Amino acid sequence: MFENKFVGMALVLPGVLFAALVFLLPVGYLLAEGFQSADGWSFSPYIEFFSSERNRTVFLRTLKLGAMVTVVSTIIGYAAAWSIVSLKPTSRGRLIGLVILPLMISPVARTYAWIVILGRTGIVNQALMTIGLSDEPIRFLFTETAVFIGLLQLFLPLMILSLSSAMENMPADAVAAARVLGANPLQVFWKVILPLTREGLVIGGTLVFTGSLTAFITPAILGGSKVLMLETLLYQRVTVANDIASASVIAMILIVMSFCANQLLKRVATARGAK
Repeated sequence: MFENKFVGMALVLPGVLFAALVFLLPVGYLLAEGFQSADGWSFSPYIEFFSSERNRTVFLRTLKLGAMVTVVSTIIGYAAAWSIVSLKPTSRGRLIGLVILPLMISPVARTYAWIVILGRTGIVNQALMTIGLSDEPIRFLFTETAVFIGLLQLFLPLMILSLSSAMENMPADAVAAARVLGANPLQVFWKVILPLTREGLVIGGTLVFTGSLTAFITPAILGGSKVLMLETLLYQRVTVANDIASASVIAMILIVMSFCANQLLKRVATARGAK
C-alpha cells in the first residue's frame, strides 16, 4: 500500500511542479503586486481603485452584464436542454453537434459577424427600416446591448451542454411521476428538474459567468472604449498606462468575483436540493 502511494506521488510530482512554476508562481506574483504600495503591503491600491467613479462604473457594468448573461443563458439553456433530451438518440446527437459547432469557430470571427448583423447597414437595421419601425439606422454597436448579445451567443453553448448532461442523468420516470401526482409544469421544474440538475447548473453557471467576466475580444470589439469592462480596462492599464499594480488589482477582483459566483451557485443549488 505504501509503495503504491509513493509511486503515485512520484508520478504526479512532475506535473505539480510544472504547474506551480509555469502557472501558480507567475499568477501569485502578479496578484501580490496589487497589495504593494509606497508604504509596503496594504489594501490601499484597492481603496484607490474603488474610490474612482469610473472604476466603480466599470465594475458594476461587468457584474451586471455577467449576471444577465448567466440568468438568460440559464433560462434558454433549460428549455434547449429539455428539448434535446426529449429527442430520440439519433436526433439528439445531431442537435448536440449543432450546439457544439459554434465552439469550433474562433471567437474573433463570431464577434466580427455581429458587426455585420448589428451595424448601421446591417441585417437588423435594414429589417427595422423595411417594416417601418425605424426611419433611420439605430446604433446597436458600442452599447451594452451589443456586448450582452455577443457574450450570450459566445457562452450559451456551455450552459446547454452542462444542463443537457445533467438532464440525461435524471431518473427516467421522475418527471412522469410528478405529473401523475398532480404537479403542474412550474412545480415539476422547481421541485423535480431543478434539484436533480443542480450540479449541471453550478458548472454551467460558473463557466458562463466566469467567461463573461474574463472575455476580452467580444467587449473590445462590440463595446469599444464606450462600454469598458474590467477585462478591457485591465488591457488598457497594462498596454497604455503600463500600470501593473492597477492591473493586478483588477485581476484579483475578477478572480474573487468568479469564486463568489461559484460559491453562490453552489449554495443556491444545495438549498434547492435540501428542500
